[in-house]
Amino acid sequence: MPAAANIHCLVVDDQMTMRSLVRTSLQQIGVREIREAADGEIALREVITRPAHLIISDYNMPNLDGLGLLRAVRVHPPTAKTAFIMLTGRADRELVQQAVKYGVNNYLVKPFTVAQLKAKLEAVFGPLT
Repeated sequence: MPAAANIHCLVVDDQMTMRSLVRTSLQQIGVREIREAADGEIALREVITRPAHLIISDYNMPNLDGLGLLRAVRVHPPTAKTAFIMLTGRADRELVQQAVKYGVNNYLVKPFTVAQLKAKLEAVFGPLT
């Protein structure tokens, strides 16, 4: 069982309020190492420079959207195994299928609860202690 406190997470969203909400939710679960990025381009540079165990990324962002970030993370060997949860207000099947095709680990629809986020994390990492 991994300890939530050992998970290093990068939260990617162009809206500061959403990044703050995800950060607060992760802290309530026990995640302590949380970094943030305002778009996919910044996130990609960040995760290449300092790897993370988990990326939680919004889908709809300027410059490089969540799907583009996911694809870039998966093709770069040092980051290819990084867990990736797509966060979006869109729950349409086409988007989910594309994300699955590119290797997303899980999907979280806004708005979400702390319990829902924890369940998504545990589906990726197993039970958290």
